[in-house]
Amino acid sequence: MAKKNEGGFASSAGLMRYFDTEDDRGLKINPRFVIGFAIAFTALILVLPIFFPV
Repeated sequence: MAKKNEGGFASSAGLMRYFDTEDDRGLKINPRFVIGFAIAFTALILVLPIFFPV
């Protein structure tokens, strides 16, 4: 008898199996922290030329 292919959709190209696994070894960062840091860094870059003109 032929084996049943129990894989995901052919168009997913293995991404479904990749994202199904949870990896707890990595660094956990809150997304709000990342967005807040990006906004603060952008504001710092925009304000820096006022205090230190070139």
